Amino acid sequence: MAGSPPRTRKNAHDREILRLAVPAFGALVAEPLFLLSDTAIVGHLGTAQLGGLGVAGQALSTLVYLCIFLAYGTTAGVARQVGAGDLRAAVRQGIDGMWLALIIGVVLIVAGWPLAPWIVDMFGASPSVTPYAETYLKVSLLGIPGMLVVLAGTGVLRGLQDTRTPLVVSIGGFALNLLLNVIFVLGFGWGIAGSAWGTVIAQTGSAAVYVAVVLRAAREHGAPVRPDAAGLWTSATAGLGLVVRTAALRLVLIVGTSIAARMGDPEIAAYQVGFQVWTLLAFALDAIAIAGQAITGRSLGAGDTAGTRTSTRRMIQWGVVCGVVFGLAIMAVRPWLPALFTSDEHVRDLIFTSLLIVALLQPIAGVVFVLDGILIGAGDGGYLAGTTLIATAVFLPAAWLAYEADAGLVGLWLAIGAWMLTRLATLSLRARGDAWMVTGATR
Repeated sequence: MAGSPPRTRKNAHDREILRLAVPAFGALVAEPLFLLSDTAIVGHLGTAQLGGLGVAGQALSTLVYLCIFLAYGTTAGVARQVGAGDLRAAVRQGIDGMWLALIIGVVLIVAGWPLAPWIVDMFGASPSVTPYAETYLKVSLLGIPGMLVVLAGTGVLRGLQDTRTPLVVSIGGFALNLLLNVIFVLGFGWGIAGSAWGTVIAQTGSAAVYVAVVLRAAREHGAPVRPDAAGLWTSATAGLGLVVRTAALRLVLIVGTSIAARMGDPEIAAYQVGFQVWTLLAFALDAIAIAGQAITGRSLGAGDTAGTRTSTRRMIQWGVVCGVVFGLAIMAVRPWLPALFTSDEHVRDLIFTSLLIVALLQPIAGVVFVLDGILIGAGDGGYLAGTTLIATAVFLPAAWLAYEADAGLVGLWLAIGAWMLTRLATLSLRARGDAWMVTGATR
């Protein structure tokens, strides 16, 4: 009988983690799966088009995910209010985040359109890849407001402990995206522009669904829906640490893509495929991290530090197990996976080699992503910003040395491995202490 309470509590944490993580897993995996489908469709247009998608995709992802605080910060803030028992304030905070998302999206269109050629050139794309990258980027910019509203709306629902609705919206939105890509690219012959238009339409439609869902929650809890200057300012400043963290993360991905592009067209094409596989698995592991954000925010909002500590240990265990499983899965499909994306034998060989390192890094990634999510849920953005900058400072010289030594994609992926190991060390150090467990409705 003495062992029953710990077992019961562990089982309770497992049920809660699974309740939040399983739908989040479906929602997160839906995006990279459909992006992989887009990559396969565009890849059969030619190596230059696939490289263009890789360059433009990295640029677009950077613009959007610098604003990931709209999802992560909103999840943490809303979850804390839920833990404190104030649902009206929780929904109000989420609405402020969605207004901020719309404003930022419009600004990015205005600023990004004239800078599109410069952005593509910054990645070092070859003359054959550049026109395709510019086309995809310019069209996709029109979908950024919808993308950012989706981020904020997702954060609202996750903070309210609802990961099922984002799953439904993700499946619907990305299924539409895939359908439109087939019609526009293969049916109408619009080329890479057709892929971009499919994304714009699907993301804007998904944003409209989130707006409708959050407006219904506002009516239910009596929360105002008008933009509030103080609320907008709070949403913007609360995410400052996450912006720095995300900027440092994106710098790593930008430099990685830039170095691969400078290696040659086969290398950037192969890196695009390897990176999409990495993204697919990262999003899958992020399902536990998202559960961590919601559970940690709610627990600390309710003042439950013991529950926070116990759930943290359990989620780390889940991260390790999932990382091992994903690594083994890559090894199992590695012999035939490259053929899905290209008929170029050289590109296939490069993909095959890269996937070995991607597989070996998965157990490390499982712990890193989970701890990252837990600290985001705690609102520990300052520490995350500082330590992510440290990890980036490790990656940059390692990647430069790989390029100068002509180590190819293997050297580049090993530099990414050094980056991940640095993040593992710094996040683990923080999790062992108590400084990040600040309780209350606000941090």
